[in-house]
Amino acid sequence: MKNKLTGNQDEREKARELTPAEQRRLQAFETLSETMIGQGFRRAELTVSIVRANFFAAVLMIPLMILGFGLFILKNRGFVLNMRPTGLLLFLVVMFAMIVVHELIHGLSWAVFAEHYWKDIEFGFMKQYLTPYCCCGVPLSKGQYIFGALMPLIVLGVFPMIAGILTGSMPVLFLGIILADGAAGDILIVWKILSYRSEAEQLVYIDHPTQAGGVIFEK
Repeated sequence: MKNKLTGNQDEREKARELTPAEQRRLQAFETLSETMIGQGFRRAELTVSIVRANFFAAVLMIPLMILGFGLFILKNRGFVLNMRPTGLLLFLVVMFAMIVVHELIHGLSWAVFAEHYWKDIEFGFMKQYLTPYCCCGVPLSKGQYIFGALMPLIVLGVFPMIAGILTGSMPVLFLGIILADGAAGDILIVWKILSYRSEAEQLVYIDHPTQAGGVIFEK
């Protein structure tokens, strides 16, 4: 039986030049894939194009700002923003640092369930899209995969948004909005996983080694 492919990858993204580390991970992944297919599993790719994720992020920013600033104004009437240049610089430094922390949270969350813990986690960078990423090289359950995918959204996005609203801190709220929007790709991946319907008795989830998203093996 042919593999069932449901990925919608941008062709330029699929054809990008891989680093030696990515080539090694991809080879190991394909070897594992062949083994599982030999055991009777079918392969379904639930990957997400970086281009599509960026477009979704642009759309997602609108409701995030309406919700965040709307609740902030209701809770903190009469608020006046007064940010100095040094404060703005600090905000930008923290924001870019959190991009790295975002991937570390993915890694830590998946490492808890991985067979060899942190040794099964690797990181990479798509220079064409200026996008860092985290990869878990071993199978996970559906719940474990979703947990690791959504933790950066919760820790860096939702919590700061709530804290900014409750404390009246506009910079913290805005940081939370930006970082929640930065999890747009993760949200798309989880949506694809939850939308995927299968009557198979066994489902195994493996993170794709070079693309955003994962692969399901089912039988």
